[in-house]
Amino acid sequence: MVIMTNSGMFEQLKNKLSPDAEMWVAYKGYFTRIEVAAKTSLLKEGDVANKLFLIERGSIRGWHNYDGKEVTVQFFFENNTVSSIESLRKDIPSSITIETIEPSIIWWIDKKNLNKIISEIKEIPRLRDILIDTVFERTFDYIKQFSTFIRDSPEQRYLNLIKERPQIVRRVPQHYIASYLGISSVHLSRIKNKLVRTKSSI
Repeated sequence: MVIMTNSGMFEQLKNKLSPDAEMWVAYKGYFTRIEVAAKTSLLKEGDVANKLFLIERGSIRGWHNYDGKEVTVQFFFENNTVSSIESLRKDIPSSITIETIEPSIIWWIDKKNLNKIISEIKEIPRLRDILIDTVFERTFDYIKQFSTFIRDSPEQRYLNLIKERPQIVRRVPQHYIASYLGISSVHLSRIKNKLVRTKSSI
């Protein structure tokens, strides 16, 4: 696993966005660096989001409460941006809680400064396209996840996870993975044991 330093992380963003030097210095100054423990809530379900988070090191999950149970909807790792986007943009209560899984180093930017950056980026066609692509990529992830719940068995969903997002399997506690897959921890253990037996018999 490659862990980027804060300078490396922002250098990557700089290379991706390539604004002029003066603009970039201003953008970088809008971010605040924090170090937080595991299981720190960055945003609680029902609160209105006013920050966007960028992960330098660590992992985060988004989850919501369903009849007293925590249902995990997404995982985020190094260099991912995280927020309750609809809440942030529309000033409505967040439908999810955003919580760290591991001790994490995070940079945050408030809504006012984020909107300032977005308004300036929208005037530059290439940067506007990058912003749109980023939004649609996240949307496609949710569509894909929803489709696999309809189409695939729990075992196939777990196999897809191993193939497509192996760091989730390596770094995330089993009960969060089970919640993400829509099954119990016991069911997930049975699936894993079955796969081990199948592999050993080959």
